[in-house]
Amino acid sequence: MNNAEHFGRTRYSYPFAVILGTNEIASAVAVHLHCGGYGVVMSHDPSPPVIRRKMAFHDALFDDAVSIAGITAGNAGTSLEIRAALARGPAVIVTELGLLDLIVLRTIDTLVDARLQKYRPTPDLRRLARLTIGLGPGFSGGVNCDVAIETRPGKTGRIVRHGYTDAPDELARRLGNSGEDRFVRSETAGRWHTAIEIGTRVFKNFVVGHLGNAPVRAPFDGILRGVVRDGCEVPAGVKLLEIDPRGRRASWTGIDGPGQIIAKAVTKAIALGNATVREPTPRTLHLVK
Repeated sequence: MNNAEHFGRTRYSYPFAVILGTNEIASAVAVHLHCGGYGVVMSHDPSPPVIRRKMAFHDALFDDAVSIAGITAGNAGTSLEIRAALARGPAVIVTELGLLDLIVLRTIDTLVDARLQKYRPTPDLRRLARLTIGLGPGFSGGVNCDVAIETRPGKTGRIVRHGYTDAPDELARRLGNSGEDRFVRSETAGRWHTAIEIGTRVFKNFVVGHLGNAPVRAPFDGILRGVVRDGCEVPAGVKLLEIDPRGRRASWTGIDGPGQIIAKAVTKAIALGNATVREPTPRTLHLVK
């Protein structure tokens, strides 16, 4: 047995998944895949910034201890570090490396684009893995991925094997008596600063942070459910924070309802796709970090 055969058999005796994105939906998918025996690598993309960080593995990028549903994610900065981590067995690894760096590690069994980039060009994922799954607007089963999954409220988790998912409509799902008004977006590009932790009770007009020199205030009373990490550069028009108005029923940790539904849809799509999986075909990558 040569070194390559030894490396492959001893270190990768389990399926391998790459998830694009480190947000709460990507993290819910990572938990479900890991529980299914996958080694999972999550590739960070800065757009859009992650706000629900207590529901996500995102902060593992900064060596914070992050655990969701009893699963802890590790951080890897190089391909060698990822190989070493996966050699120890199935794990959830968060990295800033992009797909171009990850695709050479080994054949990807499942590739999930969970970045939810509603208004950016949608990449063609097909043939980059045995099974490719796109979450949310812009994806179409059989056109730019093998299977698409709806994320729109009212249709969350619907598997689309042929045709496009719904276009974005900016209608946020209801949380208590609040919809889109529970979010505060950046009016301009700039560096974000905050010292307020997720889970803190805040009141209307409380200054949660500053974008550049401009104060950013809570829109109403509630619990800080999400906020961009301190020190991040953000573009104009993205969500900076989210307030949960539900009082004692507020939640800001773990996997929420939509995350569970979407993650279960991914595992179902994998089960449906196992009968028709194919070997990925090498080709030029476009529009994928």
